[in-house]
Amino acid sequence: MRFLARSLTGLLMAALTLGLLAWAGQVVVGTLAARMNRDAPERPRQERVYAVAVLPARAARITPVITAFGEIRALRSVDLRAAAAGAVVEVSPAFEEGGIVARDAVLLRIDPADAETARDVAAADLGQARADLADAARMIDLRRDELAAAEDQARLRQTALARQRDLAGRGVGTDSAVETAELAASAAAQTVLSRRQSLADAQARQSQAQIAVTRAIIGVEEAARRLADTTLRAPFDGALADVAVQEGALVGQNERLARLVDPRRLDVAFRLSTPQYVRLLDENGAILARPVTVRLDFLDVGLTAQGRITRDSPIVAEGETGREVFADLAEDAAAAGLRAGDFVAVEISEPPLDNVIRLPAAAVDADGTVLTLGADDRLEARKVTVLRRMGDDLIVAADGLDGAEVVAERTPLVGAGIRVRPVRRGAAAGAAEAPDGAEMVSLSAAARARLIAAVERDAAMPDAAKARMIAQLNAGLVPRAVVDRLEQRRSGG
Repeated sequence: MRFLARSLTGLLMAALTLGLLAWAGQVVVGTLAARMNRDAPERPRQERVYAVAVLPARAARITPVITAFGEIRALRSVDLRAAAAGAVVEVSPAFEEGGIVARDAVLLRIDPADAETARDVAAADLGQARADLADAARMIDLRRDELAAAEDQARLRQTALARQRDLAGRGVGTDSAVETAELAASAAAQTVLSRRQSLADAQARQSQAQIAVTRAIIGVEEAARRLADTTLRAPFDGALADVAVQEGALVGQNERLARLVDPRRLDVAFRLSTPQYVRLLDENGAILARPVTVRLDFLDVGLTAQGRITRDSPIVAEGETGREVFADLAEDAAAAGLRAGDFVAVEISEPPLDNVIRLPAAAVDADGTVLTLGADDRLEARKVTVLRRMGDDLIVAADGLDGAEVVAERTPLVGAGIRVRPVRRGAAAGAAEAPDGAEMVSLSAAARARLIAAVERDAAMPDAAKARMIAQLNAGLVPRAVVDRLEQRRSGG
């Protein structure tokens, strides 16, 4: 009985213990639920202020600059080709890649043996032709003398015939004598015709001999030209490129040996879009002779030359757009280091625009609006008219914008009606600018002094960083991230 009583007592105490634990758990859960469901006290919300860079908009007279890309070309260049075939027997020391040669300078000679032989043969043929011409001239003189003698003989026969006829008419002469005189006169006339034919033949022979002399002279000149073709001379002052022959080489006729370029006469060919091209036309549709600046930038080295637009291409090639324009460069372009084949940037000055403003392209939204600083440092949206694009900048009309302060870079965090902290150029030295979009807070005098003192006591912070941090804390609005970081460092977090 005592064992049963003790067992029941233990069970009762265990049941009471479990009941008390369950009641305690229920109380704790209820308390937590009530606390979680209770509304937390609202903290006063502060307006977020963003730091933005602003710049003043001032109307001015601006000369727009078009930037294009083109290739430097040589205005005067020629391929040096072999006018005769043969072996190269002599090469000038200047006949090398990049060699500078003067006009009419001998560059190389091709074996002239065959050309000299042809010249000598042509000279002999000319001598033979001239001898034939002289012989024909003498023959003409002889034939003329024979013709004159025959004509005299014919006149005598005619006189004798007239005398016989007169005698026969008076009854003194006979008919046979008259007939004999007539036959003699007819034979004399026939001789005159024969002599005239001989003279004509002699004159024809002289003409043929004259033609032969002319042909022989042409042959001599051609042989002399072929002999001269064995010597290659520079047609103008310039520099050699693509040299492809050496002494002793066999070259064929019309084979390319080198290229001669005048480095002082260069131009640049570049392509403009149609709107850019139209802005460079005058009232008659002719392209304006606007000045251009050519730049070749490579790493830290920049080559620059000046020029002027001279012409444009009359056609648009298949598959291309816009217009191809050419500008002649000044003679100092070669001295500046530019060479034919360089790919360069070309800057063309347009006619100037009045009453316009130059703004960064990031300041203008896609819909053509800018944000300006209004009353109480709140932003206002204004519509602008974009006139030109110059690299990363835009030229806009100054209507209603002159004198305003414009946000230099649009971000998704700023818009019309938002209050900002303007950051202007020329702000106090050492003042650190908060990045765009950073939340700014206002500090009380005590909090500001406490944070500045904490920065000054921080031995691990460099002096330059201390100066920047103190400059931020002395500003009217301080980035919240800076305040939170300093508070964590003060609390040892």
